[in-house]
Amino acid sequence: MKESLLLGAEAIALGAIDAGISGVYAYPGTPSTEITEFIQKSKEAQEKHIRSKWACNEKTAYESALGMSYAGKRALVCMKHVGLNACADAFMNSAISGVNGGLVLVVADDPSQHSSQNEQDSRVYGKFALLPLVEPSTQQEAYDCVHYAFEMSEKLHLPFILRVTTRLSHSRSIISKRKYHEQNAFNPQLQRERWVTLPAYAKRQYNALVAQQDELVKLSENSPFMKVIEGTSKKAVIAFGLAYNYVMEVRETNHLDVSVLKISQYPIPRKQIAEFLAKYDDILIS
Repeated sequence: MKESLLLGAEAIALGAIDAGISGVYAYPGTPSTEITEFIQKSKEAQEKHIRSKWACNEKTAYESALGMSYAGKRALVCMKHVGLNACADAFMNSAISGVNGGLVLVVADDPSQHSSQNEQDSRVYGKFALLPLVEPSTQQEAYDCVHYAFEMSEKLHLPFILRVTTRLSHSRSIISKRKYHEQNAFNPQLQRERWVTLPAYAKRQYNALVAQQDELVKLSENSPFMKVIEGTSKKAVIAFGLAYNYVMEVRETNHLDVSVLKISQYPIPRKQIAEFLAKYDDILIS
């Protein structure tokens, strides 16, 4: 299995290439810019004729990726957290229309405002739109999450959000590659009632989206990225995404025998959280 030393952003890019994308669309903004740059410079992407375009804004990027998805192809769209504000109209409507080929939205949050005008938590957008979201804690998980997100997007016929932060995007680790997934064939679905969000169609589609929520919760409850570290203490920690690494560093450095529940997928896994809460006296949410 081939290994590479990559930034988190580059791991996402390589994961998308190996997952069989036919196109990537983006508007530049740290810490997401390196994803598209990596694909543009990749000889493998060029050989596979992967379309790569910088858009004039995030809404245009999202709509371009959505069009490729409607045609049955896998598409990646990348932006930073404030960019999701700019494309909220297209983003929210895509939850109603759904997708054909897999569509993965990579949104890069910037805690501490290293290069941004504000802080935002894009997980709130996932809850708002009733869409699934996955949040890797390592560069390897970032690579693997891309494959997972495309598979689940096509299974659920929904856009899938991949949320990362600056610390993950701009730090390096060894990545093990997976087998390449061939690009999807051109296969447009022409049902007008799916893609046209007139009220008569959209109401039916929205009801279907609401009905899917229990399935999305079960998906989170069986997520391959969730982990439980058992301890003997009556104190415990619930850690989300990248914060899990900090928790484990403190736990190991200080020889703390606390249990840790790592959550990386949303909607939140209610069953595991309820069971975890019932077992401990004090719980820190990280």
